[in-house]
Amino acid sequence: MTRATFTLFFSFFLFLFSYAQEDSTVVENESAQLTETAPSSSKKKVYTFDVKEEIGPGVWRKMQKAFEEANAWNADLILLHMNTYGGMVLHADSMRTKILNSKIPVWVFIDNNAASAGALISIACDSIYMRKGANIGAATVVNQTGEQMPDKYQSYMRSTMRSTAEAKGRNPDIAQAMVDASIKIDGISDSGKVITFTASEAIKYGFCEGMHETVDEVLIENGFPDYELKTYEATGLDTFIGWMVNPAISGILIMIIIGGIYFELQSPGIGFPLAAAIIAALLYFTPLYLEGLAENWEVILFMVGIVLLAVEIFVIPGFGVAGVSGIALVMTSLILSLINNVGFDFEMTMPTQIINAFLTVLLATVGGFFGSIFLAKKFLTTSMMSSMVLSSVQNRSEGFVGVNSKENELIGMQGIAFTILRPSGKVEIGGDIYDATALTSYIDKGELIEVVKYETAQLFVRKAAK
Repeated sequence: MTRATFTLFFSFFLFLFSYAQEDSTVVENESAQLTETAPSSSKKKVYTFDVKEEIGPGVWRKMQKAFEEANAWNADLILLHMNTYGGMVLHADSMRTKILNSKIPVWVFIDNNAASAGALISIACDSIYMRKGANIGAATVVNQTGEQMPDKYQSYMRSTMRSTAEAKGRNPDIAQAMVDASIKIDGISDSGKVITFTASEAIKYGFCEGMHETVDEVLIENGFPDYELKTYEATGLDTFIGWMVNPAISGILIMIIIGGIYFELQSPGIGFPLAAAIIAALLYFTPLYLEGLAENWEVILFMVGIVLLAVEIFVIPGFGVAGVSGIALVMTSLILSLINNVGFDFEMTMPTQIINAFLTVLLATVGGFFGSIFLAKKFLTTSMMSSMVLSSVQNRSEGFVGVNSKENELIGMQGIAFTILRPSGKVEIGGDIYDATALTSYIDKGELIEVVKYETAQLFVRKAAK
């Protein structure tokens, strides 16, 4: 691979990271209901951000960008437009902390649902408004199959809900009863079920400031009769990252990484397979890093693992500690980059996340390895490749006569391995150096060899008996 090609890959990598640091695009809302007039210094500035997806690293990353933009714009109010069934506790906690620490007042308009993690985020807001028919509550921590998680998860969520409610002057007992069915609140919950409020119930018990049908209605009827509105809109990078972190895409990229390394080891020099593996690695780690899943040290683990594998292949004969360590580090980094862990703290990481990440990497690795073997056997039989390969045969019966060469006379002679044969390398016979291929395994430098045959302009050797 040329220096220019490596430079291209490196530039592409830097581009993705630098582009992620740019401010997100903010556009004016053009809906008929939220028509915006010309900016005026007398108007209040309202910045809106939609929370209408599963709570996870993606919405948390976008929320940080939205709050930064709102602060840069000197907004008077941030309004969350919510409709979510919940999501990951770790990122919901980060979002509620961001709201609690915001210098700009934060309101939430619950369009339909604020369940589980959505309830926690809503309670952190200064004011809660709901549409008729909307719900808030049901914050019990469950896994991906809907089963209730052990009490250590529920205890953390109870404490978080309680402290958040206290910070905003709401009833903390009701807040934690949204998590734990065993907590009974007289007149509200005495049936052993977690609390979920309708809009009217939420108003009655202090978890909603009013019932409205639109964002425009919320603002006009609560102190913002004349306002300038801006809303966060996902950029092309947001869409790209959301697509690339899909487990299916991650699995395909892992297969390309493994396949590229396998093909590269089967051919001398550095070429297209390695380039494909490098690009796949960049496309695998970069979106996960920007999404907040892959951390710096996990990417470094992968790079160290690749270096150890390279040392094992090109420097140290055999397959030992370096090779095993390299494989272990590569696999570990690929798995951990798919998990919502903070450092080595997995306390709030769901067991199902770890299992899913492990299976994704394992199946992709096995698929990449065996897929590479299959493709290696079938590649030259395709019609496209067949046209590029000399397939004619020059038979002796048709008058073709072979030409004797010096190499033919070497069959049966012995020499030494001038370099490591893995399986190709160089041998020294009678003071001359020849290209050669080992028939079995590798042959270490300096070992005694014997020439077995000469075919396709290539010497084939094996270890000689001492």
